[in-house]
Amino acid sequence: MPQEFTLSTDRQGFTNVTGRVERIVAESGVTDGICLVFCPHTTAGLTINENADPDVVRDMLLGLDRAFPDRPEFRHAEGNSAAHLKASCVGSSVSVIVSGGRLALGTWQGIWFCEFDGPRTRHCYVKVM
Repeated sequence: MPQEFTLSTDRQGFTNVTGRVERIVAESGVTDGICLVFCPHTTAGLTINENADPDVVRDMLLGLDRAFPDRPEFRHAEGNSAAHLKASCVGSSVSVIVSGGRLALGTWQGIWFCEFDGPRTRHCYVKVM
């Protein structure tokens, strides 16, 4: 059965959720397998990237804003088409190998929840198998 966690987000930004996922993995009892983290939202996503230098998050947001600016010709009535584009580009899930009961992330890697249309209360599901 998947586990769920919630988080409150700002208007736009990345939240490091690695610790939350690590706790779920530890509680699962799975020593060798796969951990799937899924975001059920269309204007948010998940990614694995550097967790040491906060400038990486800033630079990623800057790059996504430049790649997917808000445009007056967008027709979506809610006015958040750029957020939908960013979320589709980033993706809605990440998978990580579980080895020895721990996430097999690289030295500098972390799991990031990516908010593109907040502030909101968001949910993530974690399945360890």
